[in-house]
Amino acid sequence: MTRRQMLTMCRNGFGGVALMGLMGSSAFGRVLGQVAKPRPHPLHPKPTDLVPTARSIIFLYMDGGVSQVDSFDPKPRLAREHGESPYDKFAVDATQFNSIGKILKSPWDFKRYGECGMEVSDLFPHVGQCADDLAVIRSMVADFPEHTNANYFLHTGIGIQGRPSMGAWINYGLGSENQDLPGYVVLDGGLIPPGGLDNFNSGFLPASYQGSIFRAGDLPLANIDPLEPTSEIQRRKLNLMSRTDKHLLGRIGHAEQVESAITNYELAYRMQASVPELVDLSGETEATKKLYGMDSDDPNTQIYARQCLLARRLVERGVRFIELTCPRVAADRWDQHANLKDGHERNAHAVDQPIAGLLRDLKARGMFEDTLVIWAGEFGRTPFAQGTNGRDHNPSAFSIWLAGAGIRGGTVYGATDEYGYRAVENVTTIHDLHATMLHLLGLEHEHLTYRFSGRDIRLTDVGGHIIEGVLA
Repeated sequence: MTRRQMLTMCRNGFGGVALMGLMGSSAFGRVLGQVAKPRPHPLHPKPTDLVPTARSIIFLYMDGGVSQVDSFDPKPRLAREHGESPYDKFAVDATQFNSIGKILKSPWDFKRYGECGMEVSDLFPHVGQCADDLAVIRSMVADFPEHTNANYFLHTGIGIQGRPSMGAWINYGLGSENQDLPGYVVLDGGLIPPGGLDNFNSGFLPASYQGSIFRAGDLPLANIDPLEPTSEIQRRKLNLMSRTDKHLLGRIGHAEQVESAITNYELAYRMQASVPELVDLSGETEATKKLYGMDSDDPNTQIYARQCLLARRLVERGVRFIELTCPRVAADRWDQHANLKDGHERNAHAVDQPIAGLLRDLKARGMFEDTLVIWAGEFGRTPFAQGTNGRDHNPSAFSIWLAGAGIRGGTVYGATDEYGYRAVENVTTIHDLHATMLHLLGLEHEHLTYRFSGRDIRLTDVGGHIIEGVLA
């Protein structure tokens, strides 16, 4: 409890009486005489600093670290020097497992797509056909070479546990346009990333802003069906809990934990009606389902296709931030320390058609212009082998892409060296990505702060620059 709560509740509350006496005196500005403003609902829409371009964000999280030189950053020199020692070519950093093999060429060819002529690997033939809508950043860098810390950094802007996720920050800054669904939804394809649910938590922000995890399948949430025989009985139970919590607030004053509990109880009640309607895809046409790949022979493609379709439906309903995690393919996440070809092909096959279907569907429905789609992992891979046929972690260069609201499609931004090992042109950080996301949503990243532990903290910490080169 806080000091004020302790003074109020201990020894018959005489300390609290003394405190109120002091606060009512002129020496303390007669604080108690001032009329307190009612506290707004935490999820109600809020004004923005700027004119927003994006209304919602869909974050396609590629858990494990996709190899940039095998996806969106072709490096012909790797083929010419395949099998040679990297130590003879460039300075080699220590890696996660430090099992450094020979230079490894990409097992896939690259083709040029679209009017822009963007080069995309054969891993992504469907996404490649959307090249004119993509802004690929080839010069991303991360601060951490290990999954857990890198995931915290990508999601929360700092590489340690306990900070608010970017989805929580966005809902704190903007509120939600739908009071019957969470403002921040994580569609769990089967893999929760290293670091666990803390990647999606609200940290020191009120719990109303934390991510809600929707599992794959027809029942994405536990207890979505009411246990009470009638809605009247359930409503009476909720009213009792609300009165009890508000009575506690009357005794101890403002307490975010209690206020968040009241808000979350009410939201859960409304979700029992809204979530079944959301996940009921019977109203979608067969052509739409086929576009996403729900008729695929690969069950993992079916899972991700359903998640992408649900993401579109969540955006339609005003949800601010939707994150998709990857399905659990036989080769694990994109973390191929061995058997690169098999593992990357399985993961790419699961997500390629559904992602392209999502982009096309958003465009067809007029939603592409105000929905920001981001595709990213936590770091990249080495241009040399780990062992003989895998790639180790590489935080010094990796590729991501953005599409949709406010993004200049057909753009390649930044560059790596001839091996794809280090970013050398327009080096871009995770803080820059977060600053750009907030900018497109109409928020100044330096102004979006929360007072905690004696200072104003923000998602971009003390860094972050808007990536002007990818903006329309």
